[in-house]
Amino acid sequence: MNFKRIQDISGKTSDSCFLWGPRQTGKTTLLQEIVPDARFVDLLLSETFEELQRRPSVLREKILADPKRSDRVVVIDEVQKIPALLDEAQWMMVNHGIRFILCGSSARKLKRGAGNLLGGRALGYELFPLVFPEIPEFDLKRALNHGLLPRLYIGENPSERWRAYVGNYLKEEIAAEALTRDLPAFSRFLEAAAFSNGEVVRYTNIARDCGVSAPTVKSHFQILYDTLLGWELPAYLRRPKRRTVESPKFYYFDVGLANTLLRRGVIEEKSESFGKAFEHWVAMELRAHAHYSGRHYPLAYWRTTSGYEVDFVLGEGEIAVEVKSTDLADERHGRGLKAFAEEYSPRRLIVVSQDREPRRIGNIEILPWKNFMEALWGNTLI
Repeated sequence: MNFKRIQDISGKTSDSCFLWGPRQTGKTTLLQEIVPDARFVDLLLSETFEELQRRPSVLREKILADPKRSDRVVVIDEVQKIPALLDEAQWMMVNHGIRFILCGSSARKLKRGAGNLLGGRALGYELFPLVFPEIPEFDLKRALNHGLLPRLYIGENPSERWRAYVGNYLKEEIAAEALTRDLPAFSRFLEAAAFSNGEVVRYTNIARDCGVSAPTVKSHFQILYDTLLGWELPAYLRRPKRRTVESPKFYYFDVGLANTLLRRGVIEEKSESFGKAFEHWVAMELRAHAHYSGRHYPLAYWRTTSGYEVDFVLGEGEIAVEVKSTDLADERHGRGLKAFAEEYSPRRLIVVSQDREPRRIGNIEILPWKNFMEALWGNTLI
């Protein structure tokens, strides 16, 4: 199955850029299609890594010896492994006009001052797991069970493959980069954090489950964010009249990863796990669209201390979205939306469900998930 990726930087290679994304999202495959004649420097190859780790200037010496250097893009894959290469890249950009695409699955070292972010000379892009319009004949049940990494979506035995993914992450990202001294405790944390997937994070509860301190749990969450394995959904806090929850929610970057860490097994319709996975998938689509569309609109959730909640607030409160896996949404499913509309002036109130056809209950739109996705990716929603 071929996937036509939406993240297209083919017309932007006159500028150097960063391309970030979790492992196996397809960064290398995308770049081989976009810039097939590029010079690829793959730091996952042990001999390449060892050579450039010892002497980063070897990169400059090899590139400047290339007679075609002015016409070729240079791709450095997993650039975060040797941050010193960014100094070499910047020098060649400034002095020789060489274009670089710098790929990575973790910006932790660079964000924390150990690397050069090229002084704003490189654009920044991100590649997410597959999204709805990239998959021919999109299969919702398969997406929720397999996850949206290309190889895992089309493959079999998703749980086994995801367990291998977690093992490689612990070995190659956490252990190799010495991000924590206690790898077994971090492994337990990954599973404990899964119970907070799609929920407000309670650091003390997770700390108790893992047998570590709350500050350690906070630092572990930061590792997940820096290595792109997880992300935060902030609370919507604009001029609240009611008392609202202010802490962010947490999501793993892919629904398949959450499934595996939670040991959900096969997800069947009308189950609790289906509802949670369905909401997680919608979150993934919204996050990717905000980036790929170039609009970078804010994405948040809203919850009052009295129990009213809206799953997703888009933009500056223009659109409020509640996600329900029911096949017949009714007024009960719009309680949070109504409460939100009493405080703000949203342009649209939407319940995304498994209804067969769009409906309207008062000022609340009931949209089947496919209609919602077509409107989102057709850029008619926001």
